[in-house]
Amino acid sequence: MSTELIIKLREMTGAGIMDCRNALKESNDDIDRACQWLREKGIASAVKRAGRLAKQGLVYSYIHGNGTLGVLIEVNCETDFVAKTEDFQNLVKEIAMQVAAAAPTYISREQIPASVLDAEKEIYKAQLKEEGKPEKIYDKIIEGKIEKFYTQVCLYDQIYIRDISGKETIKDLVTNAIAKIGENIIIKRFARFKLGEE
Repeated sequence: MSTELIIKLREMTGAGIMDCRNALKESNDDIDRACQWLREKGIASAVKRAGRLAKQGLVYSYIHGNGTLGVLIEVNCETDFVAKTEDFQNLVKEIAMQVAAAAPTYISREQIPASVLDAEKEIYKAQLKEEGKPEKIYDKIIEGKIEKFYTQVCLYDQIYIRDISGKETIKDLVTNAIAKIGENIIIKRFARFKLGEE
């Protein structure tokens, strides 16, 4: 199974990487059958919901470690009805716990200021120079390091702390919830507080 095929299916359906991988496995790498498989599972339809307004939802607080760590998070959905469901509330709780455990700085990579990315690239370039790596391979190595950087600082790119396989991202978790619940879901904002931390 090629990475290109997984990426193509993901672009077509908006489904998570693991879902695309499973769909292609189930359909022997036939992209049309894989799309059909995702639709049958309700996953591909999540992408259609992504454009819908999500103004309802939940503001949730999570306190950990006898009050030494806390998270305040807002997750939006389309209706008040869904906001009150156990599935949605459990999702919000899981995301808050992710923020507490993994300490992301941004929700998505689109929120990272260009100046921050430029500074990271300069650091990586200096490291590569120090290591004596040939300049012609800088760009490829830096690209890989930036992808790793996203998984550290972007909530959507982080691996879900409860995923034993170490492959499901928070974006995948939200996409699967959209497919199950049937409404658009957006992580709007969060704040993380750790006692004594600036």
